[in-house]
Amino acid sequence: MSVSIAGCNVVESQDQAQVTGETILVLEDEPGMRTFIERTLASRFARIECASDADEARALAKKTRFDLMIADIRLPGAVSGLELAREIRDRYQIDLDVIFITGYADVYDEIDALRDTSADVLRKPFHAEQLLVVIKRAQERRRAAREQFLMNRESEQRPSAKRIVGESQSLKEIWRTIHRIAPMPSTVLIRGETGTGKELVARALHELSGRRGSYVPVNCGAISADLIEGELFGHLKGAFTGAHQARNGLFSHADGGTLFLDEIGEMPLALQAKLLRVLEERRYRPVGGSQEIPVNARVIAATNRDLAAEVLAGRFRKDLYYRINVVDLKLPPLRERKGDIPHMAGYFLNVLSGELGVPTPELSAWDIEQLSSYDWPGNCRELRNVIERSLLLGKPVAHYLCESHVPAVDEYDGRGTHVASLESMQRSHIMNALAAAGGNKTVAARALGVSRKTVERKLKEWSDQGMRDPSDD
Repeated sequence: MSVSIAGCNVVESQDQAQVTGETILVLEDEPGMRTFIERTLASRFARIECASDADEARALAKKTRFDLMIADIRLPGAVSGLELAREIRDRYQIDLDVIFITGYADVYDEIDALRDTSADVLRKPFHAEQLLVVIKRAQERRRAAREQFLMNRESEQRPSAKRIVGESQSLKEIWRTIHRIAPMPSTVLIRGETGTGKELVARALHELSGRRGSYVPVNCGAISADLIEGELFGHLKGAFTGAHQARNGLFSHADGGTLFLDEIGEMPLALQAKLLRVLEERRYRPVGGSQEIPVNARVIAATNRDLAAEVLAGRFRKDLYYRINVVDLKLPPLRERKGDIPHMAGYFLNVLSGELGVPTPELSAWDIEQLSSYDWPGNCRELRNVIERSLLLGKPVAHYLCESHVPAVDEYDGRGTHVASLESMQRSHIMNALAAAGGNKTVAARALGVSRKTVERKLKEWSDQGMRDPSDD
């Protein structure tokens, strides 16, 4: 079907595409062209708003968030479509894509428009298919920009080993809970000591949720109180000193996906109130902006603090605590599931040796005894670090663990020079020999040039002093 618009023969497409949730603002002073664009796009997009001049476009942009703007470069009045698009971006629409249309062969206008990497230019007359192709290109550009942002962010934060590894009953129960609640939109609070794998659980919840959006992690304790609001909600140009350009927030990047708020107990009280409002109303407002933007992001929070105690101390809002604690997942520390340590150590050895480009060593019985006897205050993260350091140093895991966790009574001489005690040197030497011998006391004693009884006697002395002999476990 063809329609004559302002002397142009424009062919309408009969193709019917699936409706998307995107919103489009059309700014065109010619009524016929404006109607044609609206009719072409109405069956494909959730909302189409039309304006005939700059004032109408400003009013619409102030109250509605648009994904795309289709604007005529030449408008009645002093403001051009180029200038108005930039104004709307800076003031209301941080991530607005623009398609400029023009009926004039003005190469300078087109060059100015194309300097904007988020804009395309379409010359009149054009077919409906041409318009749809340009819109699809804008959608792909926006999707690629979002994915690149998240890839850059995750490359800085992603742990080397992402799987949840283990066979303990407590871990199996956690997995059952993850599979049960992953498809639900409910907020989840993950509690556990530092290094217990809270982010791994959050990632698993997202991956099993079926949500098409991205997984966006943010460490609330790693961002200063002055910057975290802009990091979460974005900001407009000039919103504060140093805001030279508008920027999207992490809520925007997590739209349709999952926002993981790690260490939420570190979040400032003033921001807690704003987060509560977002969770309740599913809308947020960028810093310096007046327009609220709808968002569909599932929020998963994590903390190593006792939030109930923080509420009583007045450091965490009670209403936010109850709002995020819809589902409570408590991760046990590694010392309470020591049966998982051999599985995790083997997994870390395989992953890290591949990353470091070194051969993958086998865990000896002595290695496993040493690893299982230690309480791991740093949990899974500390275990991973021990494995990595042992690979880097080329020593057995048990050797490094002994070396790293031997208590020593050292002294300083009168001139301030550090002097290791004979006892600590002797213990370190014997423990290193045991590690090299794979825990075999006879072999270690032979290497040391002493009797097995001497080694056993020293180990017993240290055990009586509270220095546990790992080979007794």
